[in-house]
Amino acid sequence: MNGSVFKKYFIAVWLLLAFMGTCVSGFSEDEPARVGDFKKILPEKERARIMNEWLRWRLDVIVPQLMRREGIDMWLIINREYNEDPVYMTMVPEPVMAARRTSILIFHDRGPEQGVERLSGGYYGMGGWYKGTWQDKSLKQFESLARVIKERNPQKIGINISSKWAFGDGLTVSLKEKLENALGPEYVSRFVSAENLCVGWLETRSPQELSVYRHICGIAHDIIATFYSNEVITPEITTTDDVVWWIRQKITDLGLETWFQPSISVQRDHRLEKKYEDSPQVIRRGDLIHCDVGIVYLGLCTDMQWQAYVCRIGENDAPDGLKNALRRTLRVGEIFMNEFREGRTGNAIVASAMKKGEEEGLRPLIYSHPVGFHGHAAGPPMDARGPGRAPEGLEQRGEYPLYPNTVYAIEYSCTSTVPEWGNQDVRIGFEETGVFTKEGCKFIDGHQIRFFLIK
Repeated sequence: MNGSVFKKYFIAVWLLLAFMGTCVSGFSEDEPARVGDFKKILPEKERARIMNEWLRWRLDVIVPQLMRREGIDMWLIINREYNEDPVYMTMVPEPVMAARRTSILIFHDRGPEQGVERLSGGYYGMGGWYKGTWQDKSLKQFESLARVIKERNPQKIGINISSKWAFGDGLTVSLKEKLENALGPEYVSRFVSAENLCVGWLETRSPQELSVYRHICGIAHDIIATFYSNEVITPEITTTDDVVWWIRQKITDLGLETWFQPSISVQRDHRLEKKYEDSPQVIRRGDLIHCDVGIVYLGLCTDMQWQAYVCRIGENDAPDGLKNALRRTLRVGEIFMNEFREGRTGNAIVASAMKKGEEEGLRPLIYSHPVGFHGHAAGPPMDARGPGRAPEGLEQRGEYPLYPNTVYAIEYSCTSTVPEWGNQDVRIGFEETGVFTKEGCKFIDGHQIRFFLIK
């Protein structure tokens, strides 16, 4: 990074950190800061400006690092309109909303001194982001692309094909055939999978993104705090479906998106199940409520599962058995996050955490995943569910190593016996957005340490 770029980057990060500091000062790291983050949501024009600033830095810094890490000196991203490669939309500036016809991005690493050349082999230009190469329209598009490649004579050409990662498998069969026919056998023999480039690009967060991620998580926490209250829930009247659609509407009203349908579920003393069997969706006093909610803002996703207790008449807190169950669940999270080590595989992390949790007498289950540009995002999954319960291919992807500056949905559960509910087993599932850096794994905006109480 040259001095000018570094100076601009340093100032931008300093301003972001200063801004976030004013938002969260006076709050502990354990509990999320309640500062009205959803009142600070930006209009679309400002969102585009910030996301483009992030993209410029990412292209200048992350792409060269990854290409040299993987030993690939040319990376091709080729896709069609409405059938975009999973990485394409994360590499083009706002307000690009789709590939145009057949769009081609070309990254050529000329070495540390000259840097990575960014080119576009599509029909339409890309402003100052990518230099257009298809100038001679007497040539067909892939003929022009072949000329560009041969002029640069790369030794390893990364293409997005992968049997393991959806994120690295965006090149279609027909486009690959066109590329092969245009290049010929000599250059086709230089093809290698760019799957680790795709995963690395998608999983790595810039300092700017990490700083603002706390604000994004704060918005999600604000939404949870709102619906886990009498503003939304009236015991004995409100249904779980009512709350789900309130969440959807709130997210839409804030100008945000959700990447999955929210969910609200209830656990209750099993001795009351028959009493309420005709209306199981109605939220009752004495219920334990669980949510699963994720938002998308500034191109980044959150994923959270929190708990609330609906107090009975005369109660001011949850029963001790439920509070103990929450403490046991949170202990699983502490054990799990302490196992994060750079270079360690997702499978190794989760196996060690499960073993240590069970040795402490807990009944844990861990099923964590990366989060970022996507909800179930690129990076090492950490899932202890056995075959038939976990998604196909998860164990293979779990051999991918942990890199710093990556973000995860820290997702797990613990089963505990609750005496007040007739020694019923209660499973508390918890999920919160966390970041792994050189300093270890931490929650981005704190985490739940006590139940929300609905009176």
